[in-house]
Amino acid sequence: MEVLDSSLILIVLLFALLGGGLWVAITLLVVGYVAISMFSGATPGFVIATTIWGQSNNWALTALPMFIWMGEILYRTRVSDDMFRGLAPWVSRIPGRLMHVNVFASGIFAAISGSSTATAATIGKISLPELEKRGYDQRLAYGSLASAGTLGILVPPSIAMIIYGFLTDVSVARLFVAGVLPSLLLVGLFSGYIAVWSLLNPGKVPKRDLRFSFKEKLYEARRLIPVVILIIAVLGSIYQGIATPSEAAVVGVVGSLLISAAYRSLSWKNFVASVYGAMITSTMLLFILAASSVLNVAMGYSGLPRDLATWIGGMNLSQYELLAVLAVLFILMGMFIDGISILVLTAAIIIPIVEQAGIDLLWFGVYLVIVIEIGLITPPVGFNLFVIQGITKRDIVFISRGAVPFFLLMIVAVGILMIFPEIATFLPSKVR
Repeated sequence: MEVLDSSLILIVLLFALLGGGLWVAITLLVVGYVAISMFSGATPGFVIATTIWGQSNNWALTALPMFIWMGEILYRTRVSDDMFRGLAPWVSRIPGRLMHVNVFASGIFAAISGSSTATAATIGKISLPELEKRGYDQRLAYGSLASAGTLGILVPPSIAMIIYGFLTDVSVARLFVAGVLPSLLLVGLFSGYIAVWSLLNPGKVPKRDLRFSFKEKLYEARRLIPVVILIIAVLGSIYQGIATPSEAAVVGVVGSLLISAAYRSLSWKNFVASVYGAMITSTMLLFILAASSVLNVAMGYSGLPRDLATWIGGMNLSQYELLAVLAVLFILMGMFIDGISILVLTAAIIIPIVEQAGIDLLWFGVYLVIVIEIGLITPPVGFNLFVIQGITKRDIVFISRGAVPFFLLMIVAVGILMIFPEIATFLPSKVR
């Protein structure tokens, strides 16, 4: 009981500091310091210093800033504009027409950015003005883009998966492979809903204004070639066992620099801006990871993960019941905290429970990322909703209403993944 009372104090302190606006990393360090002082006779400063050094000195983390830099470089090219123009002719005959570009372009850009907010912002700046100009339904356009943007942390290479692999010692390469089919599942669900909605609301879909021959479609598709080559180079090298994720990330950076040069957008100003942007984002994430390792050690001293795992184990919950409870927990947290913070805040407590329940950590990583994705479009702090608001200047409530159907579709995707876990585990079992 004493451990639980002390742990409750730590939890209250954690949310009080977060609610007060303190940086996530500083909050984790403060709570870790207090926990080490409460549950251990060790010197907190020494434990914190050795823990941060030991966890940060990890080659696998090299992939993180490299993939972020790759996305920053491509963000400053015409890649997103070319994706829109290359995809548009191919969706012109599908019910919903250009609305599908939101989904497909987000899926493609996610494979070269690794970030959901970057995906939503980049595709949104190109697609939304075109959709609004042609008279497409704004609510559906905003909701589909905010939701499709979440693919950024599921479609490999995923920054969230790199962090999950670091926290759980699960192979990042296998996590990338595991995310492929679930990504396609979400793309199919999103695109399918747009098609059905368009058939049910024909008056809200503008008439087809352009017609393309097959030859013209192929000609416009040439704009996708640089991106496709880059995706094959990065992910193909990982899947074939030619390169580790860290090495493949370097390949991605070199490839993105070549694409930027080909687009004549590789100015010294853009290069410096890409380095600066990658440095800021990487530093923030690595600071959070270093601080989370301190909290993990502190939780080990407290015995809370072990006691909580034992308590939940004593409840005799089935795997489905446990996963349902965790889904609700993560979605509620996603209403107030960003996805990366949820990962690092809960790993020390949740992972032992999941392992005790006999759940495959590889599969759980995919499940967790999808649930975190849901939080990105859940008000009041759905990050992607604010991204779309920043682009459109529309009311956040209006954008949130557009995202509701896609929120429900993502819940359905989680259910499908629970019933058919092979969706995530099949491909990793077939690669080296």
